[in-house]
Amino acid sequence: MSQVLNKFFLTFLISCFFLISCSNKKSETQKQGPPPPVIVDVIIAGMQPVNNSIVVNGFVLANENIELHSEASGRLTYLNIPDGAEIKAGTVLAKINDAELQAQLSKSKIQLLLAQKNEERLKKLLAINGVNQADYDIALNTVNNIKADIELTNAQIDKTIVKAPFTGILGLRMLSPGAYVTNQSVLATLQQINTLKVDFAIPQMYEKIIAKGKEVVITADNNEKFIAKIIASESQINTATGNIKVRAALQNVKLRPGSFVKVEIEAGGNTQSIIVPTNAIIPDATSKKIILVKEGKGEIVKVETGIRSSFGVEITSGVNVGDSVVVSGVLFVKPKSMVAVRSVKKIEDLVNK
Repeated sequence: MSQVLNKFFLTFLISCFFLISCSNKKSETQKQGPPPPVIVDVIIAGMQPVNNSIVVNGFVLANENIELHSEASGRLTYLNIPDGAEIKAGTVLAKINDAELQAQLSKSKIQLLLAQKNEERLKKLLAINGVNQADYDIALNTVNNIKADIELTNAQIDKTIVKAPFTGILGLRMLSPGAYVTNQSVLATLQQINTLKVDFAIPQMYEKIIAKGKEVVITADNNEKFIAKIIASESQINTATGNIKVRAALQNVKLRPGSFVKVEIEAGGNTQSIIVPTNAIIPDATSKKIILVKEGKGEIVKVETGIRSSFGVEITSGVNVGDSVVVSGVLFVKPKSMVAVRSVKKIEDLVNK
C-alpha cells in the first residue's frame, strides 16, 4: 500500500512541475509581446526647383603635347632648348654628330659625278652603235643606285636634326650638350597651350545633351569660370563605368595642363520636382528604393531618380507630394513593421541650410 502511495505522490509532483513550467513560459511569452517600433526621422516630400544641370570632374590638357626625342643615336653637338621658352615650328632644337654621314655623302656625290660622265659617254656611243645596250643599261643603273644612296644618306642626316614640329612652349631641358643620346632619351617637352582641351566624362543617361559646339562652364580651383565648347565625344560608352568621354576646347585661357577643374553642363530648363535627401535612397542591384511611413508602418517602394543636387536627389516616380519619407533608420525598417516617428521635417529645411 505504501508503494502505491509513493508512486501517486511522485506522479503528482511531476504534474505540478510541468504545469508550473508551462505557466512560466506562457507568462514570458505574454511579457515579450510584439517587437518595439523602429524609431525613425521622416521628411515630407515636396516640390522644389531643380537646376537641370550636371557638374562633373575634368582635367585640362594641352592642345598639343609631345616629348622631344632624337631619331638617331649619337653625341649631341648642338642643343638649343632654353627652359620654358616659346619657339616657332621648324626651329632646330638639337643636332647629333653626323660626321660619318657627311663623309659618306661627299663620297657618294663624287661617285655620282664619275658615273654620270660614264653614262653620258656610253649614251653617245649607243647612238652610233658603238656599244651594246647592256653596257649602257649597267652604267645607267649605277647612276640611279648612287642617287638612291645619296637620298638614303640625306634621310639619315635629317634624323640627326631635331626640329620643333609646332609652335609651342618648351618644358625643362633634360640633357646637356655633349651627352650621348638614343631614340629613348628625352630632350625636353613641348606643349601648345594657346588652345587647351578639357576632358571629362558624363553618365550615359545624359548623352542626348552632348552636341558639338555646345557651351559648358569650366570652374578652376580658384573659382574662376571660363566658357568652353564641346569639340568631340567618344563614340563608345565605357563598359566599366557607363560613362561617355567628352572633350571641350578653351581658347586663350591661362590654365596649366594637368589642372583639375569642374565642368558644368546645362541639361535643360529649370523644373519643379520632388526632392529627397540622398541618405533616404536604398540602392539595389536592379533598382532604387525608399521607405514611406503609412498608417504607422514602413512601406518599401521602388523609385526612379533624376538630377542629383547638393541637398538631395530628384525623384521622378514612386513618391507623391506629402508622402512621409524615412531618412534615418532606413536599414532597420522591415516591410509592414511598426515605426515610431521621432521628428518630421520638410525639404525646405535642408535647402535653406
